[in-house]
Amino acid sequence: MSAPQVVVHRDKELMAKAAAARLITKIVDAQAARGFASVVLTGGRNGNGLLAALAEAPARDAVDWSRLDLWWGDERFLPDGDPERNYTQAREVLLDSVPLDPARVHPMAPSDGPYGNDADAAAEAYAAELAAAAGPEDHGPVPSFDVLLLGVGPDTHVASLFPELPGVYEQERTVVGVHGAPKPPPSRVSMTLPAIRAAREVWLLAAGGDKANAAAIALSGAGEVQAPAAGARGRSRTLWLLDEAAAAQLPRGLYPPASA
Repeated sequence: MSAPQVVVHRDKELMAKAAAARLITKIVDAQAARGFASVVLTGGRNGNGLLAALAEAPARDAVDWSRLDLWWGDERFLPDGDPERNYTQAREVLLDSVPLDPARVHPMAPSDGPYGNDADAAAEAYAAELAAAAGPEDHGPVPSFDVLLLGVGPDTHVASLFPELPGVYEQERTVVGVHGAPKPPPSRVSMTLPAIRAAREVWLLAAGGDKANAAAIALSGAGEVQAPAAGARGRSRTLWLLDEAAAAQLPRGLYPPASA
């Protein structure tokens, strides 16, 4: 796995715009090289902030949206259309305004979907969908995503992998049902760390002073069970995208002056 790189921006707005520009470049380059690109989206204020910035970016039309595969790292296990679902929020801020191929958009099942109120069954189904999309070149049960986006919680959780809960211990399954999450809703579906680490690049987004302690802990060499963000690594690159408030507790030597 790759060692983390840290980029610090002045504020959360600049961070979102810079991350959106960076993501556009990565998608365009992947499409030029292979004909398609795959991205795993995240929810939360920073994930949605990136998508909103992407929607407004002048270069967004450089992306061939019909050749982009979209997945989700986790989902709140709520009814279809619920405003708290990551998929609902992503549609509102970006997805409904770009010409995606519906067959390439892969939301996790809602709680009123084909698996009813069974988050574990929804997780198994998503794992099967990932496995079906993986090719021989992926060397595993999930595709080699070009970029996997993650927000970082104040408790260092990523996706819906919370410190000390069963999901963060999982080493075999790629997607799990989450029960008793410490923030609402308690039922969720989440990719596991092995699935996350299949990505070529993992980008972790954190902005605001309430994320400063989490960033410092995760980047200090903490274990992934106590600090799940510490275990989120990409095969070729792990990128922490922070604003100055979230980077406030990091040693100044951890990131170059030019990135501030």
